[in-house]
Amino acid sequence: MTVTRADALALDRADKLAPFRDRFALLDNVIYLDGNSLGALPKATPARLAELVTAEWGRDLIRSWNIHGWIDLPFRVGDKIGRLIGAEPGSVVVADSTSVNLFKLIAAALRLRPERRVILSESENFPTDLYIAQGLIALLGDKHELRLVAPDAVAGAIDGDVALVLLTHVNYRSGRMHDMEEVTRLAHAAGALILWDLAHSAGAMPVDLAGSNADFAVGCGYKYLNGGPGAPAFLYVAHRLQRVFHSPLTGWLGHAAPFAFDPHYRPAPGIASAIVGTPPILSLAALEIGIDLALEADLAAVRKKSLALARLFVERVTESCAGFDLTLASPSRDDERGSQICYAHPQGYAIMQALIARGVIGDFRAPDILRFGFTPLYTRFVDVWDAVDTLRDVLASGEWDQPAFKQRAAVT
Repeated sequence: MTVTRADALALDRADKLAPFRDRFALLDNVIYLDGNSLGALPKATPARLAELVTAEWGRDLIRSWNIHGWIDLPFRVGDKIGRLIGAEPGSVVVADSTSVNLFKLIAAALRLRPERRVILSESENFPTDLYIAQGLIALLGDKHELRLVAPDAVAGAIDGDVALVLLTHVNYRSGRMHDMEEVTRLAHAAGALILWDLAHSAGAMPVDLAGSNADFAVGCGYKYLNGGPGAPAFLYVAHRLQRVFHSPLTGWLGHAAPFAFDPHYRPAPGIASAIVGTPPILSLAALEIGIDLALEADLAAVRKKSLALARLFVERVTESCAGFDLTLASPSRDDERGSQICYAHPQGYAIMQALIARGVIGDFRAPDILRFGFTPLYTRFVDVWDAVDTLRDVLASGEWDQPAFKQRAAVT
């Protein structure tokens, strides 16, 4: 059945998540479908940062580490993230970047499986995951192997040589989602450990790390958690592994008594040993605003709306954009994809630039992927309807075929 624009508006009126949109700073003339790359600004964030800068930093200065609890922020915010990803209290900490956290956890996992030499991942994993593994292998004297297989071949490739299975839960390019519980079970059955990258999952859908028996996880704070550009990342270490977890980056705040200034390193107990250096307080405060917003929503409702938005987008593209060489690059089944829809097109970059010029902001992923992300807290059904309408116009008119739209920018 064809969905009209009036139907889309009716869906928005019935949407229980609709009030969240008013809590984000969004322009009326922009359809933002790139929250899977950079989340929108929560309206409460500027005031919180202003308060922190003027009152806590400006007035209370260094005393704020104690009187405003700055020193506890990585753990307090980490536990809040834990509630979004099914983690036990005390198993998540906010620190560093996703790349640095990957380095810590991959190194720790290899140390726990010293007789094994393979890190297994998929060939379509996000590059930083693969690059960090490659760099660590070189640092360790090239005694390990990064074995890459097709996404649907991961399960069959987990054997007795694998020390660690390194996977992104939702693929950044296609939106394809792994079965976390099943892949974790297979890894453990083979004696391997598993590390999940939740960059495109946390805040967009229910995740159950503890229930899935996951070992390690990482994720970023600037996508669905709306922490702002370059927001700090988080890492997860299951409680059962914290006693034997050893971070390769033994920074001073990961020490058992950092303010004793002992010249010899002693790891702090639990997840605290994963901290390296001084936490970025301004960024942590901004991230906490985004996480608090996410915690107010029912993640099951978020996931349900995400899938409904995606279905509407695919239905509209199928009806409106036939004959324009668009190929669905995301799984067609709801249970196999995250909160984005991707299409391949030979002129994907230019088409996306033309859409952005029209106020429909998605992004492009090489070599040919137009990527459209759905953030249910602020993406509306009418946004999806209008975005596809604009996409059809851009394709039908050929307006993408202009030199200005083919000039590659530094960030795509």
